[in-house]
Formats: sequence, structure tokens, C-alpha cells
Amino acid sequence: MVDSVLIDTLNIQARDFATRWKALIRKSPQLKHYNSMDDEDLIEINAKYYPLLAKTLDRGLDRNSVGDFFVKIGKAREKAAFPVSEVIYGLNLAQQVVIGYMMTDFVLDSTVRMYQAMGIVNRVSEFFLLGCFYITKGFLEATYQEMSQNDKVSEELLKKYFKDDFFFKND
Repeated sequence: MVDSVLIDTLNIQARDFATRWKALIRKSPQLKHYNSMDDEDLIEINAKYYPLLAKTLDRGLDRNSVGDFFVKIGKAREKAAFPVSEVIYGLNLAQQVVIGYMMTDFVLDSTVRMYQAMGIVNRVSEFFLLGCFYITKGFLEATYQEMSQNDKVSEELLKKYFKDDFFFKND
């Protein structure tokens, strides 16, 4: 069972986690697209991750809700002309923020929390790894659709290079 303090913190302090994430983004010159955004927009787009993570830790992994959430992010970032590598790296930084919090602020309160945090880190990592998978699927799906509709690339050529199975859900 996950300590309710962690669940509450992820929900209540989502903007604080996003602010920490923004600071990591600003320290990463290779994240040009994220760094072109203003601070408030960065915080707003990232603050949405933490309540879903809290829900996942509290109630268990729901692949449908996690998948839908991250596929939409992948599609949105593709439409905003982000490179997929930046999006994945940005998600990795969000994971670092959570694990960093758990290994410092969260575990300071008790030895029991230290042991609990070690087990939770695996679940946090699973959440973000699954996020990478679904962001990539959403990103590639949006690219596929854009190339098919806007660039009029043949279905045969698209299938040659896009070997993934897509959802093709309307947002």
C-alpha cells in the first residue's frame, strides 16, 4: 500500500512538482522547443502528470486511462512540432522529479517510508515507461495521419515505414 501522504502530495503539490520540472528543462539546452515556452505554459502542461500518477499509485495501473492520457500528449506535441526525442526526455525529467522527491523529502519522515519508497520507485518507473510507450504511439499516429492527409503520402509507403498499430482515435 502506498502512503497516503505521497498520494496527497502528488495531487496537492502538482504545480510544485511541475515547477521543479521546469527548472530541469531550463537547465537542458538541448530541449529547445520546451525552452521556447514561457514558464507558466511549461508548468501547466506538466502539472497534469502528477494527479494521474497519484491515482495510479493509489488504485493500481489502468492502462486505458494512462494510455489515453499519454497518446493525447504525443499527438499534441507532434502538432506543436516538437521532436519526439525532446518529448521523451521531458517525460524522463518528470520521472526524475518524482523519484528525487521520494528519495529526499518523502523518506526523511521515517524509516518505514524509506523502505516503502524503494518499492514505489518501481511503480513510478513503470508509469513513466508506459507513458513513453504511449507518447511515442500518439506522436507516430499523428505523424502518420498528417503525412497521409496533408502530404498525400501513399498508404503503401506509410505502411512501409510506420510498422506500428495505431488507435486512430479522434481527440
